[in-house]
Amino acid sequence: MTERPTSQYGGPQTPRPAGDNPFQQATAGPGSTDSVHPATGAATPPGQYPVTAPPPQRRPSGRAGLAAAVLATSLLVGGGAGFGGAALWHATQDEPASASQSAPASPASEADTPAPEGSVESVAQKVLPSVVKIDVATAQGGGSGSGIVLTADGTILTNNHVVEGAEEGGLRVSFDDGTTADATVLGTDPLTDTAVIKAEGVSGLTPATIGKSANLGVGESVVAIGSPFGLDATVTSGIVSALDRPVNVGSDDQGNSTTYPAIQTDAAINPGNSGGPLVDMTGAVVGINSSIRSAASPSPYGQSEAGSIGLGFAIPIDEVMPIVDQMAAGETPTHARLGLRVTDAEDGAQIAGVSDGSTAADAGIRAGDVITSIDDHRITGADSLVATIRSYRPGDKVEITWTRDGQTKQATVTLDSDATQG
Repeated sequence: MTERPTSQYGGPQTPRPAGDNPFQQATAGPGSTDSVHPATGAATPPGQYPVTAPPPQRRPSGRAGLAAAVLATSLLVGGGAGFGGAALWHATQDEPASASQSAPASPASEADTPAPEGSVESVAQKVLPSVVKIDVATAQGGGSGSGIVLTADGTILTNNHVVEGAEEGGLRVSFDDGTTADATVLGTDPLTDTAVIKAEGVSGLTPATIGKSANLGVGESVVAIGSPFGLDATVTSGIVSALDRPVNVGSDDQGNSTTYPAIQTDAAINPGNSGGPLVDMTGAVVGINSSIRSAASPSPYGQSEAGSIGLGFAIPIDEVMPIVDQMAAGETPTHARLGLRVTDAEDGAQIAGVSDGSTAADAGIRAGDVITSIDDHRITGADSLVATIRSYRPGDKVEITWTRDGQTKQATVTLDSDATQG
């Protein structure tokens, strides 16, 4: 396996077959239903988004190694539900009228009771106005995903795989108040699977509050919101199951992989959730729901639509906000790089090649060396190294530890930028 550069936001992406890559994106395709959420506030200049103070007594977690892929499972990008998903939804609704009408309405007094602070209900009330459904028309048909409102005048963050391939005039955004608007793409970044779009002719939307993914702890409660299988305004909850999980969901047409140090959660994420927020219990966005691992199950009609088995993955918000700012400003996203090609090794990432003039070459790293850590982040393989480097920015200084012929070597280097690669 070669080292695959990664970026925070997306352009065209070519996913690997499910048998080769257990992670797939979750986007909803043709046949899914339609609708979404509202917002209010004043216009915010690009790069200036509401940010919460770091919650107290939270400790950043060290990077964990990538768990081995599990047979009989496949990784799906959480963006869009295909025709099969919609068909499955309708099939499960074939119930007697008496069953569907059996639930009594809640008394008005119960409905008006304020939600306890820090509850899933209170988080949903805060965040739902800042989440949208995105319907996409492509040459192959259509699909849908989710998005996060960044500014009152319609700047929206989503996944690249949600909007890639959209035809001109093929993006339609649905808001929490039932209104809709056409949208255009401001920028995409395939390496980080992110994109920024702009809803046309809107104002007074409610921007989401941007949190700090670095403050998350394993076991902490989180909430996922989006439009799984086209069902807008769907709220699920769970915990942070792991942090810094290297997730590789494919590569672009130049062979650059989409790999990121994901937040793993057991909150239900399904096709159509892609691009929606993963939030902490203050309602601050800490991640972008992007992919799931799903066990394929046979049906009389062939392979069934994949769904959640409690293994969902979100892109950490800290890693992508600098790239979001670049895309919102109409700039080309940039990403940190070492200038290496790597493969998996038993105790790290083995160097297969070093680019001339790169920061790795200047540090004396050679083919055959095995990188074992970047700063205090343990490297467990090629994807682990790529995901770790992509969590930094060009110009950042990092300490690299590697082995050669049984001896340990170290060097502090300044990361290159892919904007200057030849």
